[in-house]
This record gives sequence, structure tokens and C-alpha cells, in this order.
Amino acid sequence: MIRFEQVSVQYEGTDRPTLSGVDLTVPEGELALLVGPSGVGKSTLLGAVSGLVPHFTGGVLRGRVTVDGRDTRTHKPRELADLVGTVGQDPLAHFVTDTVEDELAYGMESLGLAPDVMRRRVEETLDLLGLAELRDRPIATLSGGQQQRVAIGSVLTPHPKVLVLDEPTSALDPAAAEEVLAVLQRLVHDLGTTVLMAEHRLERVVQYADRIVLLPSPGAAPVIGSPADIMAVSPVRPPVVALGQLVGWEPLPLSVRDARRRGAELRKRLAQVRLPSGPASPPPVVAPLPAPAAAPQGLFGRLLGRGPRTAPGPGAGDPVTRVERLGVRRGRVEALRRVTLSVAPGETVALMGRNGAGKSTLLSTLVGMIEPTTGSVRVGGLDPSRTAPRDMVRRVGLVPQEPRDLLYADTVAGECAAADSDAGAPAGSCRALVSELLPGVPDDIHPRDLSEGQRLALALALVLTARPPLLLLDEPTRGLDYAAKARLVGVLRALAADGHAIVLATHDVELAAELAQRVVILADGEVVADGPTRQVVVSSPAFAPQTAKILAPQEWLTVAQVRTALEASDPGEPTA
Repeated sequence: MIRFEQVSVQYEGTDRPTLSGVDLTVPEGELALLVGPSGVGKSTLLGAVSGLVPHFTGGVLRGRVTVDGRDTRTHKPRELADLVGTVGQDPLAHFVTDTVEDELAYGMESLGLAPDVMRRRVEETLDLLGLAELRDRPIATLSGGQQQRVAIGSVLTPHPKVLVLDEPTSALDPAAAEEVLAVLQRLVHDLGTTVLMAEHRLERVVQYADRIVLLPSPGAAPVIGSPADIMAVSPVRPPVVALGQLVGWEPLPLSVRDARRRGAELRKRLAQVRLPSGPASPPPVVAPLPAPAAAPQGLFGRLLGRGPRTAPGPGAGDPVTRVERLGVRRGRVEALRRVTLSVAPGETVALMGRNGAGKSTLLSTLVGMIEPTTGSVRVGGLDPSRTAPRDMVRRVGLVPQEPRDLLYADTVAGECAAADSDAGAPAGSCRALVSELLPGVPDDIHPRDLSEGQRLALALALVLTARPPLLLLDEPTRGLDYAAKARLVGVLRALAADGHAIVLATHDVELAAELAQRVVILADGEVVADGPTRQVVVSSPAFAPQTAKILAPQEWLTVAQVRTALEASDPGEPTA
């Protein structure tokens, strides 16, 4: 169905090809998973299937790509629209209409399908993806995850033979991601649809793949094989695979079910080890954070530790933010109801819950973008919605779901200069942070030319320039590979050690297990759980990380914890 013949792609202004020597075939009715670190060309390879590369993106494509016999060199994207359905990383760039139902119908209308066929398919897709209650909602009012489901639905309704999906579950809650993947499996198994998908959250998708295409590095030829074979050599791997490698399971498990079946002996060994006494990342299982007094020698101590804070921080024991019985109504939707929350200095809190539960609304209220309907919000003693943004930027900073929403200048240097000015910081303060977070990124590069992970790091640097005591992040790992996520975890741990309070809204259960001391779960705008990470997530089938599911009822959260526990219990026995 999809055939690459010695394909290479090189963009203007680059000194080496993004793709080189790609030679692969994806048969009809197969789900192929494209994996690899950020920046190796996964999106470029997907774009070559839909014809967006090079017809829309520019650059030079050598070799030949055919889809069901059509050569993408001679067929432009519109001439492949009946055959290939594409969803990119940014759902907002995908939409052409204003409401959910219209968006689902638009692609079919463009292809000239009969109205009765369109109506039936729209209803089927609304039910398949759990969108029936949203059918009349304006797309602009939906959460990021709801928008992602609409984008996926809009390419399903025309019934293409090939689906090309770039990070299709990145903004979805665990339950919604499972629903989408179940739909894709049904299309593959029952209708013979061919799916080529790139996804960084391998813990969600690797068990469903028929084959994996690994791009190990930029310009390197792909490595193709079965999921178990490729995971054994891949530089990116989900926790279930990492745990299997740690304890030497052969073949490597790809699902929690497989790992649980083999995990009896491991659970028996770990039962003899005392569980960590603290939250997700406590000593001795994970290396302890540097003491605050040593912070000036660390990553952010050097940059954020100089001089007084730009805004007065909370007193000892005082919360950085306090929310009392908060209610927010947005049009006909009651987005938040009776929410009470406080966050202490140095505390890291994960907000979790299904798409549309109110997580982003809560963050927007904390930063002053939305005014409470009822209740009260205080950040640094001030009401954010009634305080000038120039004053709030020194007390609270928000990195939104789309970091590009913060990026307006034409260059990194321009962004940094604006951030220094807005924060009242000395010239060069932001650039110093960028150099730490993005080593090697030049001043004159345009922010849109950065990868997703690089844009996130740049947006984080812009927000941190004002050194706010409260840092808010909305889906910070969307589009990040495991290495980039590990770097982000290190950055946030250092900030917490420096006294910054951190609140992150996330569907990434592995991130919450790795980083958060406390988890707050929202449902339909209300707080339904609030407690230490281990107590909240281990008891939840939806929000438990893979390691916790494999080793339940024991309360281990991460592979790193298990590794250190095994080494401590038997120093003479090597672990992988």
C-alpha cells in the first residue's frame, strides 16, 4: 500500500538530508509505528506519504514514494485526499469549520459524497470517538484533547485507505487514547485500513503495532522489524520494555499483561525491600535533589539564584497560591465547581483528569486569564484577574499547551529581549537561560524552525526570566521523546529544589509518577481526588503508570525506583 524506494529529503538551508536511504513497504491492513528520538525526520517521512513533502513544505525529495500505486511526486495532496487521511501534531492547523459536526462533514463534502452517506458517517464517528455530546460545540471552546479527537474523526469520516497520524494521542487522557487506538485497530483488522503512525508515548501504542520503523538518528536509514525485536535495540522505549530489560525477560514484554504474567518472581523480590517513604521520586530510590543551600552551584542556582526575587515570595509555610470554592462558567458550560486547592513553595502538583475536566481552565484562572464566577483565587496575595499582567508575570508564569502561543518575535534573540523587558530583568537574563536549556541554538533562528521540544524549552526560559514563585505548565510533554522528557524532569526538579511551586496539567501518567509529589484529579470541573502521588495513582486503573500496574499491589511507580531497590537489596547481582 505504501512504498518508499531509496527516498531522501533535504530542506533548503540545511547541510545534510533530513531523510536518507529510506526503503520500506507497508502492506495493506497493517499498523506500522514510526519511532525514534525527536528531530530524526519522523514528521518528514509522514509528510512524504500525504504529498505535503515536498509540495507544501518545500525541499528536494529524491527517490520515489507511492501510495496505492499513486506517485506522490506527480500527485499533489489534493489528488491524494480520497486515499490518504492525515492528522498532524497541531490539531488547530487542521480545522476549516467552526463546529464539531461541520468539521466531521467537511472532508466528505469536499469529495462530493451523498448527504445521506455523510449523515450516517458523522453519526458513526461521533459515537466511535465519544464526541456526541460535543456535536454542536464551537471547536474553539474545546479542550486540547477534545480538539485532537475531532481532528482524528474528521479524517475517519471519508473512509480513506491510508491513515497518517503524527502524535495522535499526545493530548488525550488515558481512556480517550485507548478508545482512539481501539478504533484504529478495528479499522485495520476489519476494514483493511493501513495506518502509519508516529508516537512518542510508546507505552500507549507499541503493543498494537504490527511492525516498527525505527529512525535511529537524522539521515540514518530506518531499521524495520517486529515490535519486540526493534524495542530491544531502540534508543527510545516504554517503561514496560525498560523493566523487562532491567530484569532480563526474554522476549521483551510489550504490554502490562505480558509483564504481569512474568512478574511474580520480581514482585516476590521487591516484597522484601522497604518501599520508599516519600512521594514519587524520594530518596534513596531516586538520587536526592540538591539541598537549597547548594542550589547556586546547580543548573538554575547560577541563573536564578542571583539577587532578590523580582516579586516577594511567600513567607515560610505560606502557600504560593490558594483557591477557595472556585467556580468558573464559560457560556453554557460550568467548567469548574467548588474547587479548593493550595500549593506550597517547592511543591510539585500534577493536575489530571479526562479531556474537558477543567485542568486548563484552572491554570488559566491562576494566571488571571479567566475571571472566577464564584469563589476566590489568590496568587502571592493578589487576585490574578484584577491585577495588571506586568505585576502578575513576576508572581506566576504559564507555559501553555502550545508553546508557540508565547512566541511572537522573528528570532530567539528577539524573544529573549522582549522577555527581559517584560520581566524588568537585566539584559541577557533570558538568553542565559536559553543557553542552559537549549545549548547550541543560535540567536538568529526563527522560533517556528525549532522542534516541539525546543519550542517548549524556549517558552519555559521566557517564563522563567521573571523568576515567578509559581510555575504552571499545560501538557508539557506533548511532542517530547523520552530523552527530552527526562531533561524536562531534571529542569523542574531543580526549580522545585530552588523553592518554585510547580503545577502541571498532564495526561502523561509516567511524568506524574516521576515528578509529582501530589496528584489532584478533576472530573467535570470538580476535585475528586487530592493526595500523595503513590496513594492516588496506584489505586487508579486509568492514571497508574505501567510499573505500578505490573507490580501491584506493591506501590512502585518507576523503573528507576525498581532498579535502585534491586541494586540495594543485592549489590552483587548486576542489573541491565
